[in-house]
Amino acid sequence: MPGAVAPVRDALSAAEDALRAAGCDTPRLDAELLIAHAMGVEREALFLSPDGGVPPAAARRAMELVRRRVAREPVAYILGVKGFRHIDLQVDSRVLIPRPETELLVELALPLPGGARVHDVGTGSGAVALALEQERPELAVSASDASPAAVEVARANAAALGLEVPVSVAAGLPPGEYDMVLANLPYVREDEWPRLAPEITRYEPREALVSGADGLDAIRALAAEAPSGTRLALEHAPAQAEAVRSLLREAETHRDLAGRERVTVGRAP
Repeated sequence: MPGAVAPVRDALSAAEDALRAAGCDTPRLDAELLIAHAMGVEREALFLSPDGGVPPAAARRAMELVRRRVAREPVAYILGVKGFRHIDLQVDSRVLIPRPETELLVELALPLPGGARVHDVGTGSGAVALALEQERPELAVSASDASPAAVEVARANAAALGLEVPVSVAAGLPPGEYDMVLANLPYVREDEWPRLAPEITRYEPREALVSGADGLDAIRALAAEAPSGTRLALEHAPAQAEAVRSLLREAETHRDLAGRERVTVGRAP
Protein backbone atom coordinates (compact mmCIF):
# COMPACT_ATOMS: atom_id res chain seq x y z
CA MET A 1 0.00 0.00 0.00
CA PRO A 2 1.49 3.37 -1.01
CA GLY A 3 2.70 5.31 1.99
CA ALA A 4 2.39 2.38 4.36
CA VAL A 5 4.83 2.50 7.24
CA ALA A 6 4.83 -1.14 8.31
CA PRO A 7 3.16 -4.47 7.60
CA VAL A 8 0.28 -5.34 9.87
CA ARG A 9 2.21 -8.26 11.36
CA ASP A 10 5.08 -5.98 12.39
CA ALA A 11 2.75 -3.39 13.89
CA LEU A 12 1.01 -6.11 15.88
CA SER A 13 4.27 -7.55 17.15
CA ALA A 14 5.58 -4.17 18.24
CA ALA A 15 2.32 -3.31 20.02
CA GLU A 16 2.19 -6.74 21.67
CA ASP A 17 5.74 -6.37 22.99
CA ALA A 18 4.99 -2.94 24.44
CA LEU A 19 1.80 -4.11 26.11
CA ARG A 20 3.42 -7.22 27.54
CA ALA A 21 6.24 -5.12 29.00
CA ALA A 22 3.61 -2.86 30.59
CA GLY A 23 2.07 -5.83 32.38
CA CYS A 24 -1.16 -6.12 30.39
CA ASP A 25 -2.82 -9.52 30.83
CA THR A 26 -3.80 -10.08 27.17
CA PRO A 27 -1.22 -8.17 25.12
CA ARG A 28 -1.86 -9.90 21.78
CA LEU A 29 -5.63 -9.52 21.93
CA ASP A 30 -5.31 -5.90 23.05
CA ALA A 31 -2.89 -5.15 20.20
CA GLU A 32 -5.27 -6.65 17.66
CA LEU A 33 -8.27 -4.72 18.96
CA LEU A 34 -6.42 -1.40 19.10
CA ILE A 35 -4.77 -1.65 15.69
CA ALA A 36 -7.97 -2.81 14.02
CA HIS A 37 -9.78 0.13 15.59
CA ALA A 38 -7.10 2.54 14.41
CA MET A 39 -7.37 1.16 10.88
CA GLY A 40 -11.16 1.24 10.91
CA VAL A 41 -11.47 -2.49 10.16
CA GLU A 42 -12.75 -5.56 11.95
CA ARG A 43 -10.20 -7.53 13.91
CA GLU A 44 -10.60 -10.47 11.53
CA ALA A 45 -9.25 -8.33 8.67
CA LEU A 46 -5.84 -8.34 10.33
CA PHE A 47 -5.62 -12.11 10.00
CA LEU A 48 -6.65 -12.04 6.34
CA SER A 49 -3.93 -9.56 5.33
CA PRO A 50 -1.03 -9.86 7.77
CA ASP A 51 1.40 -8.57 5.14
CA GLY A 52 -0.79 -5.61 4.24
CA GLY A 53 0.46 -2.17 5.16
CA VAL A 54 -0.76 0.11 7.92
CA PRO A 55 -1.42 3.58 6.44
CA PRO A 56 0.52 6.40 8.12
CA ALA A 57 -2.55 8.07 9.65
CA ALA A 58 -3.74 4.74 11.07
CA ALA A 59 -0.25 4.03 12.40
CA ARG A 60 -0.26 7.33 14.28
CA ARG A 61 -3.71 6.57 15.72
CA ALA A 62 -2.56 3.10 16.71
CA MET A 63 0.51 4.48 18.49
CA GLU A 64 -1.69 6.80 20.56
CA LEU A 65 -4.11 3.98 21.46
CA VAL A 66 -1.26 1.68 22.46
CA ARG A 67 0.27 4.47 24.55
CA ARG A 68 -3.01 4.76 26.46
CA ARG A 69 -3.12 1.01 27.01
CA VAL A 70 0.50 0.97 28.19
CA ALA A 71 -0.69 3.40 30.88
CA ARG A 72 -3.16 0.61 31.74
CA GLU A 73 -6.30 2.39 30.56
CA PRO A 74 -8.86 -0.39 29.89
CA VAL A 75 -9.39 -1.34 26.26
CA ALA A 76 -13.14 -0.78 26.62
CA TYR A 77 -12.60 2.86 27.59
CA ILE A 78 -10.11 3.38 24.77
CA LEU A 79 -12.50 1.95 22.20
CA GLY A 80 -15.52 3.51 23.91
CA VAL A 81 -17.58 0.34 23.63
CA LYS A 82 -18.09 -2.97 25.40
CA GLY A 83 -20.17 -5.95 24.31
CA PHE A 84 -22.60 -7.41 26.84
CA ARG A 85 -24.72 -10.39 25.86
CA HIS A 86 -26.30 -9.34 22.52
CA ILE A 87 -25.76 -5.58 22.71
CA ASP A 88 -22.87 -3.14 22.45
CA LEU A 89 -22.70 -0.44 25.10
CA GLN A 90 -20.99 2.93 25.08
CA VAL A 91 -18.70 3.11 28.11
CA ASP A 92 -16.32 5.64 29.60
CA SER A 93 -14.86 6.43 33.01
CA ARG A 94 -18.27 7.55 34.32
CA VAL A 95 -19.37 3.91 34.56
CA LEU A 96 -17.98 0.48 35.31
CA ILE A 97 -17.06 -1.74 32.40
CA PRO A 98 -19.69 -4.53 32.26
CA ARG A 99 -18.26 -7.91 33.30
CA PRO A 100 -19.26 -11.31 31.89
CA GLU A 101 -20.29 -12.60 35.33
CA THR A 102 -22.96 -9.89 35.54
CA GLU A 103 -24.80 -11.56 32.65
CA LEU A 104 -26.08 -14.00 35.27
CA LEU A 105 -28.42 -11.28 36.58
CA VAL A 106 -30.03 -11.09 33.14
CA GLU A 107 -30.30 -14.86 32.86
CA LEU A 108 -32.10 -15.14 36.19
CA ALA A 109 -34.74 -12.63 35.08
CA LEU A 110 -35.37 -14.14 31.64
CA PRO A 111 -37.96 -16.72 32.84
CA LEU A 112 -40.24 -14.05 34.35
CA PRO A 113 -43.77 -13.93 32.88
CA GLY A 114 -44.67 -11.24 30.38
CA GLY A 115 -45.61 -7.95 32.01
CA ALA A 116 -43.46 -8.57 35.09
CA ARG A 117 -42.03 -5.36 36.54
CA VAL A 118 -38.24 -5.54 36.80
CA HIS A 119 -36.01 -2.81 38.17
CA ASP A 120 -32.22 -2.62 37.85
CA VAL A 121 -30.63 -0.75 40.78
CA GLY A 122 -27.16 0.71 40.20
CA THR A 123 -27.53 0.31 36.46
CA GLY A 124 -24.27 2.08 35.49
CA SER A 125 -24.03 1.84 31.70
CA GLY A 126 -27.49 0.26 31.63
CA ALA A 127 -26.05 -3.14 30.76
CA VAL A 128 -28.41 -5.38 32.76
CA ALA A 129 -31.62 -3.44 32.12
CA LEU A 130 -30.96 -2.91 28.41
CA ALA A 131 -29.86 -6.49 27.76
CA LEU A 132 -33.00 -7.75 29.50
CA GLU A 133 -35.23 -5.35 27.55
CA GLN A 134 -33.59 -6.42 24.31
CA GLU A 135 -34.19 -10.11 25.01
CA ARG A 136 -37.57 -9.81 26.77
CA PRO A 137 -39.32 -6.69 25.45
CA GLU A 138 -42.62 -7.85 26.95
CA LEU A 139 -41.26 -7.21 30.45
CA ALA A 140 -41.68 -3.81 32.14
CA VAL A 141 -38.01 -2.94 32.70
CA SER A 142 -36.78 0.18 34.48
CA ALA A 143 -33.45 1.24 35.95
CA SER A 144 -31.80 3.73 38.28
CA ASP A 145 -28.42 4.84 39.56
CA ALA A 146 -27.27 7.18 42.30
CA SER A 147 -24.80 8.80 39.89
CA PRO A 148 -26.27 11.43 37.51
CA ALA A 149 -23.25 10.89 35.24
CA ALA A 150 -23.94 7.16 35.03
CA VAL A 151 -27.60 7.84 34.25
CA GLU A 152 -26.49 10.01 31.33
CA VAL A 153 -24.52 7.07 29.94
CA ALA A 154 -27.38 4.60 30.46
CA ARG A 155 -29.89 6.92 28.78
CA ALA A 156 -27.54 7.45 25.84
CA ASN A 157 -27.16 3.69 25.46
CA ALA A 158 -30.92 3.19 25.59
CA ALA A 159 -31.39 5.80 22.86
CA ALA A 160 -28.59 4.38 20.68
CA LEU A 161 -30.07 0.87 20.96
CA GLY A 162 -33.64 2.04 20.44
CA LEU A 163 -34.74 0.49 23.74
CA GLU A 164 -37.38 2.22 25.84
CA VAL A 165 -36.14 1.73 29.39
CA PRO A 166 -36.78 4.62 31.80
CA VAL A 167 -33.64 5.43 33.81
CA SER A 168 -33.84 7.65 36.88
CA VAL A 169 -31.37 9.21 39.29
CA ALA A 170 -32.01 7.62 42.67
CA ALA A 171 -30.05 6.43 45.67
CA GLY A 172 -31.21 2.93 46.47
CA LEU A 173 -34.53 1.55 45.27
CA PRO A 174 -37.00 4.10 43.88
CA PRO A 175 -40.58 3.85 45.18
CA GLY A 176 -42.72 1.44 43.20
CA GLU A 177 -44.02 -2.09 42.96
CA TYR A 178 -41.60 -4.57 41.44
CA ASP A 179 -41.83 -8.28 40.73
CA MET A 180 -38.04 -8.53 40.76
CA VAL A 181 -35.20 -6.16 41.61
CA LEU A 182 -31.77 -6.78 40.05
CA ALA A 183 -28.68 -5.19 41.51
CA ASN A 184 -24.98 -5.17 40.75
CA LEU A 185 -24.05 -2.82 43.57
CA PRO A 186 -20.56 -2.02 44.88
CA TYR A 187 -19.18 -4.98 46.83
CA VAL A 188 -15.40 -4.51 47.04
CA ARG A 189 -13.99 -4.25 50.58
CA GLU A 190 -12.12 -1.07 51.53
CA ASP A 191 -8.91 -3.01 52.16
CA GLU A 192 -9.09 -4.69 48.74
CA TRP A 193 -9.00 -1.48 46.71
CA PRO A 194 -5.22 -0.83 46.81
CA ARG A 195 -4.55 -4.38 45.58
CA LEU A 196 -6.79 -4.23 42.52
CA ALA A 197 -5.39 -3.95 38.99
CA PRO A 198 -4.30 -0.49 37.74
CA GLU A 199 -7.03 -0.70 35.09
CA ILE A 200 -9.53 -0.51 37.94
CA THR A 201 -7.90 1.78 40.50
CA ARG A 202 -6.72 4.38 37.96
CA TYR A 203 -9.74 4.53 35.70
CA GLU A 204 -12.97 2.98 36.99
CA PRO A 205 -15.21 4.92 39.41
CA ARG A 206 -14.31 3.92 42.96
CA GLU A 207 -17.78 4.72 44.28
CA ALA A 208 -19.24 2.08 41.98
CA LEU A 209 -16.94 -0.60 43.39
CA VAL A 210 -16.13 -0.08 47.07
CA SER A 211 -18.75 -0.47 49.80
CA GLY A 212 -17.42 -0.35 53.33
CA ALA A 213 -15.21 -2.55 55.46
CA ASP A 214 -16.84 -5.82 54.41
CA GLY A 215 -18.01 -4.68 50.97
CA LEU A 216 -21.67 -5.20 51.86
CA ASP A 217 -22.85 -1.73 52.88
CA ALA A 218 -24.81 -1.08 49.68
CA ILE A 219 -26.24 -4.60 49.49
CA ARG A 220 -27.22 -4.47 53.16
CA ALA A 221 -28.96 -1.12 52.67
CA LEU A 222 -30.95 -2.36 49.67
CA ALA A 223 -32.08 -5.50 51.46
CA ALA A 224 -33.21 -3.38 54.41
CA GLU A 225 -35.04 -0.68 52.44
CA ALA A 226 -36.85 -2.91 49.93
CA PRO A 227 -40.48 -3.57 50.89
CA SER A 228 -40.83 -6.86 52.78
CA GLY A 229 -41.19 -9.78 50.40
CA THR A 230 -39.64 -8.01 47.40
CA ARG A 231 -37.72 -10.50 45.29
CA LEU A 232 -34.09 -9.44 44.99
CA ALA A 233 -31.26 -10.75 42.82
CA LEU A 234 -27.95 -9.47 44.18
CA GLU A 235 -24.54 -9.86 42.58
CA HIS A 236 -21.65 -10.24 45.05
CA ALA A 237 -18.18 -11.67 45.48
CA PRO A 238 -18.04 -15.46 45.94
CA ALA A 239 -16.75 -15.10 49.50
CA GLN A 240 -19.78 -12.97 50.39
CA ALA A 241 -22.43 -15.51 49.41
CA GLU A 242 -23.19 -16.76 52.91
CA ALA A 243 -23.42 -13.24 54.31
CA VAL A 244 -25.77 -12.13 51.54
CA ARG A 245 -27.99 -15.16 52.05
CA SER A 246 -28.32 -14.18 55.71
CA LEU A 247 -29.80 -10.82 54.65
CA LEU A 248 -32.71 -12.40 52.74
CA ARG A 249 -35.53 -14.89 53.16
CA GLU A 250 -35.81 -17.94 50.90
CA ALA A 251 -32.30 -17.22 49.66
CA GLU A 252 -30.56 -19.27 46.98
CA THR A 253 -27.17 -18.56 45.46
CA HIS A 254 -26.42 -19.16 41.77
CA ARG A 255 -22.99 -19.79 40.29
CA ASP A 256 -21.40 -17.98 37.35
CA LEU A 257 -19.78 -19.67 34.36
CA ALA A 258 -16.57 -20.12 36.35
CA GLY A 259 -18.50 -22.04 39.01
CA ARG A 260 -18.23 -19.30 41.64
CA GLU A 261 -21.12 -18.24 43.86
CA ARG A 262 -22.04 -14.97 42.21
CA VAL A 263 -25.74 -14.00 42.51
CA THR A 264 -28.07 -14.62 45.44
CA VAL A 265 -31.83 -14.50 44.89
CA GLY A 266 -34.21 -14.16 47.79
CA ARG A 267 -36.86 -11.96 49.37
CA ALA A 268 -36.40 -8.83 51.44
CA PRO A 269 -37.08 -9.57 55.12
